[in-house]
Amino acid sequence: MDDTRKGGERERALNRAHEIATAFLESLPERPVGPRATFGELVGALGGPLPESGDEPASVVDALARAVDPGLIASAGPRYFGFVIGGSVPAALAADWLTATWDQNAALNAASPAAAAVEAVAAEWVKELLGLPKGAAVGFVTGCQMANFSGLLAGRHAVLSRAGWDVEKQGLQGAPEVHVVIGEEAHATVLSALRLLGLGESRAIRVAADAQGRMIPEALEAALGPLQGPILVAAQAGNVSTGAFDPLEEIAGITRAKGAWLHVDGAFGLWAATDPSRRALLRGADQADSWATDAHKWLNVPYDSGIVVVKEPAHLSAAITKSAAYLIRSENAARDNHDFTPESSRRARGFAIWAAIRSLGRSGIGTMVERCCNLAVRMAERLRAGGVTILNDVVLNQVLVRFTPPRGGDADAFTRAVVARIQSGGVLWASGTKRHGVDALRISVSNWSTSEADIDRSAEAILAAIQAEGQA
Repeated sequence: MDDTRKGGERERALNRAHEIATAFLESLPERPVGPRATFGELVGALGGPLPESGDEPASVVDALARAVDPGLIASAGPRYFGFVIGGSVPAALAADWLTATWDQNAALNAASPAAAAVEAVAAEWVKELLGLPKGAAVGFVTGCQMANFSGLLAGRHAVLSRAGWDVEKQGLQGAPEVHVVIGEEAHATVLSALRLLGLGESRAIRVAADAQGRMIPEALEAALGPLQGPILVAAQAGNVSTGAFDPLEEIAGITRAKGAWLHVDGAFGLWAATDPSRRALLRGADQADSWATDAHKWLNVPYDSGIVVVKEPAHLSAAITKSAAYLIRSENAARDNHDFTPESSRRARGFAIWAAIRSLGRSGIGTMVERCCNLAVRMAERLRAGGVTILNDVVLNQVLVRFTPPRGGDADAFTRAVVARIQSGGVLWASGTKRHGVDALRISVSNWSTSEADIDRSAEAILAAIQAEGQA
């Protein structure tokens, strides 16, 4: 194939992709939020025999878009309230398109000075936005799962190093026991991180939480009391069900007195630091040793945007730095991104994060977070006025609700049925969950484009679903 033909095919494919993407974005305000096809139907549309010869790129783009469209969730739209998923602000989305086009290997400064520089700048901006120590190390990882893993990985290194054990060279066999202490309502990604770290999910000491899911400081102090040797403590900024924050200032004092490493899982809650009216929820957060968050959740950048921050950079670099003869080390204070993340070859995540911050600025990010929180309060008020039970104190962007059958009966079964009716209705999508053993609907307001009209329309759809299910 000659270069002229290659260039023409590429242009047609990219133009077609742009047309399809633009049409999808324009459809979001009215597009059904949930899927319109089953997994089996989608596999049938996409599958068939392995192609023997290839198709023209633009036709491939068309075929892909046509086949998957019924299975696409409008999670980028204004009435998607599931799983604490944000959208993508325009500058970040455009930068992400360019990220794929530029196709940079972000691991080394030698492989892409641009990727190294943008992550160096974005790292400083993120620390300032979140009120974290200026000298801390920042790594851009896939999501909060890997951010939690990386923060606790640095912590594992630090506490074992203090005990005279080089875990990177000697492994865990024969190492001093590492005690892990977590809240009763620690997020599932913290538990997964413990498995990946070889520390064991079931060996973690669980600390009692209050009705909103906040770790109880007195219970933490009692749990730490008899422990000796290396200790990791994981606290939470933003409970995934209620939005509540552990009392981080008290927890930091207790862990510091014990010589423990304190990690804060702040997947979405750390962004409350940008909202002056809610910043106090994070009092004491800056006293931790490591932090994890996800820029997709509330900075509203495309996926693949987790962030780990470690107060003492040496602990992160000792835990993950890679070396080989072919890896060209940077000089003159340039940044090698693979010194800050577990991965080597990866896409240049920093471009989209930089673009989001540059486009919104400090005040714009704070306004976005504040608006989402205020919209969550509006949703709770609208539903409460319609007779719905609100299970949590709405302190952030999470609203947890439960539905009561109008003629008595099984409230769990009724709640599940209403959730299913809401999800199939297409006006909005929110996820069902269990809270303290009872079924509930969890509403997370995290998208930059959600408006008061979207909240009101969604609340009306929820109330209509309750009424319809009650009459069924």
